[in-house]
Amino acid sequence: MLKIAFASTDQQKVNLHFGGAESLVIYDVSPGRADLVGVMKFMPAEQVGEAGRSGMTDTVADKVIPKLEFVDGCAAVYAASIGSNSVRRLMKAGIQPVVVDEGHDIVDLLNEVSLALVYGGLPWVDKAKKKAEAQANAPAAAGGESRKLIASVDELE
Repeated sequence: MLKIAFASTDQQKVNLHFGGAESLVIYDVSPGRADLVGVMKFMPAEQVGEAGRSGMTDTVADKVIPKLEFVDGCAAVYAASIGSNSVRRLMKAGIQPVVVDEGHDIVDLLNEVSLALVYGGLPWVDKAKKKAEAQANAPAAAGGESRKLIASVDELE
């Protein structure tokens, strides 16, 4: 139901800064289930001089662009740290940035999202769930055909 990304080196723990992440993992989470749907490795940002690094915003070498493309369609991204520029870019893309303690177990976070899908309690999950349901119930795109069908035998009467 919701795609969630994690900045992780080992697919077990959240342990990377989003912008400098060398790998991201995406799970599709529904109540009681999480399926791994993608893992992507990225080139590390290189230090340039004492205070700079390559991969600066809006340049050809912008290291965040491939990460944003990979997490497109996700409801949230969990990372050990997310810079303010990346927070703005994620929010603009409709993705909730979530900062957690470095070393946080991904399975615990997946369970938290799974429970929130059933019982609520995480505002961003409630919002993403409503958005996903609205998209699922939206009419087909132009040129496509959409019909409301019978969903239960009670509707036959």
